[in-house]
Amino acid sequence: MESVTNIFDELNWRGLINQSSDATGLKQRVNSPITTYAGFDPTADSLHIGNLIPLVALMRFQKLGHHAIAVAGGGTGLIGDPSGKEEERKLSQSEIVADWTNRIKGQLEHFLDFNSNVNPAKLVNNYDWISEYNLIEYLRDIGKYFTVNWMLAKDSVKVRVDREDVGISYTEFSYMIIQAIDFLHLKKKYNCELQIGGSDQWGNMTAGMELIKRKLSADSYCMTFPLILTSSGKKFGKTEKGTIWLDAERTTPYQFYQFWLNTTDEDVTRFLKYFTFLTKEKIDEFETKTKKQPQLREAQKALGKEMTIMAHGESEYEKAIAASKILFEGSSIKEANKETIVTLFKSMEHTELELNENIGLVDLLIKTNLCKSKREARQDIENGAIYLNSEKIKEIEAIISKDNFVLGNYLILRRGQKNNQLVKLKV
Repeated sequence: MESVTNIFDELNWRGLINQSSDATGLKQRVNSPITTYAGFDPTADSLHIGNLIPLVALMRFQKLGHHAIAVAGGGTGLIGDPSGKEEERKLSQSEIVADWTNRIKGQLEHFLDFNSNVNPAKLVNNYDWISEYNLIEYLRDIGKYFTVNWMLAKDSVKVRVDREDVGISYTEFSYMIIQAIDFLHLKKKYNCELQIGGSDQWGNMTAGMELIKRKLSADSYCMTFPLILTSSGKKFGKTEKGTIWLDAERTTPYQFYQFWLNTTDEDVTRFLKYFTFLTKEKIDEFETKTKKQPQLREAQKALGKEMTIMAHGESEYEKAIAASKILFEGSSIKEANKETIVTLFKSMEHTELELNENIGLVDLLIKTNLCKSKREARQDIENGAIYLNSEKIKEIEAIISKDNFVLGNYLILRRGQKNNQLVKLKV
């Protein structure tokens, strides 16, 4: 029997196991390689960091010697999962879902190792088998194994049924059966025995177990992870500016890094356990440093580094660090390369300026919306609150010319400690 590290113990010390079927049996089963899958529905053109818990869990399974399958939900994405939703999802056109599915498949390929010589991961699209069912086959060969009573007892359905103003359509009501077909298919084709996902997926997962038991008389397992909340009770992954996406065009690597860097001291140890592959000893070390010297933010920097490299690679992490030093640590933009400045341009508030002749600093502060009036601009300059390319400017009559622009095109204005504005010359 091939030896592997017990993934159950690994997930348990990280605080990631919310619920599992037959915990004792599953813990014994994972002493040898097990095939595990997680599904990712295309509800947008990109995954977001809320998808990272099951995705990183798949990575853990693979790294510890097990077999991982990522399912892109090209089929289930056409139906809509009612789990955690207070009202009916709007159905997207099939062409849009297909496009989103392909984009998500590209992101999944970045995280899992599909070229391993030992246990390569698999990437599949459930549209390939769901679309092959006809109505009669679906009702006779699948639907007959589920009672309406059993389905109504599931939380994802019960919450909606109990609300007469919302209700639930038959389309979303049948979602759990469609997901059950996924588990059945993967069990038959790849001997997949374990499904993992968020805690809101428990009802859908147990439907898959039920179908496998009735159709194949075989055992299967499921495991869910907790809903991630911040210490303030907010849903993880949501900011004032919106969702944090894995797509670099929607959330730049710099913004991605900053999100993790801004993790509170109360949350950072927990997030290091949840999302990174750092050892228990290393995480304990960071926890101690956070308690003794919180101002150094070493744990947050480690979290930002691990996650940015995981999602975007080493080079994008280096650009994010260089950009952060310019904005927050006083590094001069004059020493930056064009890639770092482009990173800033994509990631922060910016103004494009057509400069045919010189412009006064006061007027530029108003033009960039850093100051609301000339009076406010003059006061800020006199008080030493205005910085041009990381250098404090105290001359009210200062004139900005093309010579102030780095690489011929860029300069950074800062008001106070955090209000930055990148100015780019139109060419």
